[in-house]
Amino acid sequence: MRTRSDRRGRAWAATAVAGTLVVAAGLATARYGSGAVADALGDALYAALVLLLVVLAVPRWSRAAQAAAAVGLCWAVELAQLTGAPAAAADAWPPLRYLLGTTFVATDLLWYAVGVLLASSATVLASRVGDARRAAVPRG
Repeated sequence: MRTRSDRRGRAWAATAVAGTLVVAAGLATARYGSGAVADALGDALYAALVLLLVVLAVPRWSRAAQAAAAVGLCWAVELAQLTGAPAAAADAWPPLRYLLGTTFVATDLLWYAVGVLLASSATVLASRVGDARRAAVPRG
C-alpha cells in the first residue's frame, strides 16, 4: 500500500522532471528561437514553470486554484513592468531580467494564460495516466 509520503515523493519527482524539461525547452527557445513564435513559446514556458512552482508550493489547492494563482502571478509580473521597477532591478542584477522581464507587452498576458492552460492540462493527463496504471496493477 502506498503511503501519503510515497505519493508526495512521486509528485515532487514528477514535478522536478517536468520542470527540468520546461527549463530546457525555455533555454533552447531563448538560444535558438527568434521572432514572435519564439517569444510566445517562451512566455508559455515561463507560465508553465510558474504553474509547476505553484503546484509544489500549494499541493492541496485544487487544480483550478493553482492555475488561477499561476496566471495571476505571471500577470502581476508583467503588469509590474509598467512601473519600471523590474527594469531597474535587472539593471542592478542582470539575472533578474529572466525572472521579471523589463518591457510590458500586452500579448504576453495571453500567452501566460495559454501556457498555464496547457501545463495544467498536461498535469491532469499525467495524473489520469498514473491512476490508470496503478489501477491496472494487480494487488495481492
